[in-house]
Amino acid sequence: MHEHYKPGLSAFSPEQCRLIHNNSLEILRRTGIRVHHAEALSLLKSAGARVENETLVKLPPALVENALKTPPSALNLCARGTAEPAVRLSGRQAAFGPGSDCPNFLDPAGGTRRRFRRQDLSACYRLADQLPEVDFLMSMGIPEDISGKVYQAQFALMLNATSKPIVFVCDDAEDCRAIAAMAAAAAGGEEQLALNPTILLYSEPSTPLQHSETATAKLLFMAERKLPIVHSPAPMMGGTAPYSLAAGLALGNAEVLSSLVIHQLKSPGAPFVYGSGLHHMDMRCSISVYGAPEFQLARLGVASLARFYNLPSWGYAGHTDSPVFDGQAASDALFSVLIALLSGTNLIHDVGYVEAGLTTSPEMIVYTCEMIGMLRRFQDGLVLDEEHLALDAVREAGPGGNFLMADHTLRHLHDFWQPTLLERGRYEAWQAGGGKSLERRVREKTLSLLQEAPGDPLPDRMRQEVAAVLKASGLEENLLD
Repeated sequence: MHEHYKPGLSAFSPEQCRLIHNNSLEILRRTGIRVHHAEALSLLKSAGARVENETLVKLPPALVENALKTPPSALNLCARGTAEPAVRLSGRQAAFGPGSDCPNFLDPAGGTRRRFRRQDLSACYRLADQLPEVDFLMSMGIPEDISGKVYQAQFALMLNATSKPIVFVCDDAEDCRAIAAMAAAAAGGEEQLALNPTILLYSEPSTPLQHSETATAKLLFMAERKLPIVHSPAPMMGGTAPYSLAAGLALGNAEVLSSLVIHQLKSPGAPFVYGSGLHHMDMRCSISVYGAPEFQLARLGVASLARFYNLPSWGYAGHTDSPVFDGQAASDALFSVLIALLSGTNLIHDVGYVEAGLTTSPEMIVYTCEMIGMLRRFQDGLVLDEEHLALDAVREAGPGGNFLMADHTLRHLHDFWQPTLLERGRYEAWQAGGGKSLERRVREKTLSLLQEAPGDPLPDRMRQEVAAVLKASGLEENLLD
């Protein structure tokens, strides 16, 4: 007998997912979407969609159902320089990474909040590269001392700091093309990049129910290149979506499904990740809230819909509304990581976000990684088999015996998770070690990691190819020096 119990959560049954799906189909059939891109309009019209008033598109349900048949149900992201999957997006496998494009940096050296600079980006990328719980990178910040094509500069700096997969953001299709060229240079060519993708684009339609020219161009570019994308709307209940979770999920789902239709019409079978960043507005302070039970319910709903459609899923964790790394941030990190894992979300970003996504905190990243390690062990569950039930060990010890030196104990000594930041010692031992608070331990580890040298810079030939792309875009050739 061998049984492996793993804890899990699901927001909706298949019947409840079908109810949301049908409501989304009604939105697309009766209300429609605005599409501001000529090629996308042509694709939709040729496929049987009804186009009114030049840009209003109404989708027959069959068009959506057909689009759901073609994208892959699983995909892998590879590490730079290898065909081995570094991130597997299937089933309930989870991968964590930071967020993108915060204007502010919370400096752990002095606790000050200031604008991001290029040196902060490089330091954050080195930190993320060293943390095994960080499975992929995102840009984290917008540096005030880089002008021009900032997203290309961010990507080049990430590419030179880590071999981990990169989830990137960009301004437009031109940016997309340049970033794909840099990734291809590091992968050994465009064909190798499509075969062993190291990148995934995060982009968004415009809530409610609009596909801008710029965002749609990026969607079509990635489809054409067969490179993975999450085209995730960000409905804000009370602002750009009705003020209820059910309606927000249905609206966001309609936006995802319409994106998928355009994407698959361009290139059937191109990889697509399901995501919807449903938030709500706190009407007392007009903040789009991260640290709320409703936000986590939305994450459960989105993960349920992704499984219903048999698509990889996109989610959030390691974030807080607190402006600093403190007790509130720590509790938000724990709650969000737990929900991300139990819901079975695959690609999970925003680790390190504080101040509702306006600021990146390296300390929040380091602390959240401790929670990821702990809760991954919890998610692993327990095994019910002859070895783990240990009847022989119980018989050998007998009544009144102990298991300290038992062979069974020695065989399983490393099965139990050990913290690197959380304290388990008694008061006297803790005091003898300096009496350091959790916040102080986190800060010291963070500062140590930030000072480390780059662990995996690009080889010289690849650096030269990346520099040529940057030069063509008007950026500094010596950006990576």
